[in-house]
This record gives sequence, C-alpha cells and structure tokens, in this order.
Amino acid sequence: MPSPRSLQPVSLIMRKDELRQYISQQKRQFTPRQLAQLSLPVIARLRPLLAEAQTILAYYALPDEVDTHALLDALVAEGKTVLLPKVLDGATMELRCYQGPQDLREGAYHILEPTGAPFTDLSRIDIALIPGLAFDAQGHRLGRGKGYYDRFLSAFKGQTIGVCFDFQKVAEVPVDAHDVSVDRVV
Repeated sequence: MPSPRSLQPVSLIMRKDELRQYISQQKRQFTPRQLAQLSLPVIARLRPLLAEAQTILAYYALPDEVDTHALLDALVAEGKTVLLPKVLDGATMELRCYQGPQDLREGAYHILEPTGAPFTDLSRIDIALIPGLAFDAQGHRLGRGKGYYDRFLSAFKGQTIGVCFDFQKVAEVPVDAHDVSVDRVV
C-alpha cells in the first residue's frame, strides 16, 4: 500500500477540474480496505473535537471518503443528535435526523441518504463535518462540483470541520466567489 505521507502535496496551482482528476488518481492507488484503514487515524483525531457537541451534522461516507459509518452509529449511541444531508433537487439539500443504518435509502447520485424527519434549526448544530475532495491549510474546500455544501455553508454560522485523508490536503485549492471555507481540516 502506498503511504499517504509519501504522496506529495500538490504544489502547482491547478484548476478545479485538474485537481479533482489528480485527487481521483491518488484515491485509485488504494483499495477500499486500505482506505478504511486510512480512515481510522482521521476519525481518532476527529473524536475529541466532537466530545462536547450535542448536535452534529455529518455525512454518510461514499466508498472513496473517510469512513464515517461507525462514528455516526457511536455518536447516536452516545445520545447525540446526528444529522445527514438529503439532496432534494439539482440545487437544494435538507438535513434529516439519523438514528442508524436502517434510516438510509439510496437517493440522488446513488448516495445513501436519511429518511428521518427534516431538521431546520441550523442554530442548534454545534459542529458540521464537511467532506471534500481536497482542502488547503486556509480551509478552502474542493467539492464534487454541484455546490450543495457551499449553498448550505453560506447560511450556516456554526463550527465547520473539513474531513479528508492526509493525501487530500493540498497546497492551494482554487476558489471562486461562491466557495465557502471550513474552520479547520482534520
């Protein structure tokens, strides 16, 4: 397995499409099992940051993302309110309560999404865990290109944490006026 630390951060400035392609190539160097193993230290760094939070917006990981599945179930078991996004249409996502994997159904883009009750009180969310394809040290985030999280984050005033593998941390993420940064990257 290639060491994620042996992969060099991108030092050249790339366009968004080039950076998406570069990160996709990096991910393909790892098997799903290796990515699951690489998820463990990321989750370990994340756990203490969630200790005091009562309401957490998270994401149900795709196979090429930091695996959050066990974390979500552990947070629910601790009595925390866990929210996941559900895509409604080409521009909108809403948040829904997550109680466990039985709450999930395949939704837009073949992503497992929650079927729980809608959650609209953004002021109650203590921390939002935000996935991305790449992040830089300033918290700039490169998503998959649909803008769902940027639109959400523009209205969200709470703490945001970008979640990614170490090899997804790059020197610079190109940003546009509508892009919204995260507070920190784990």
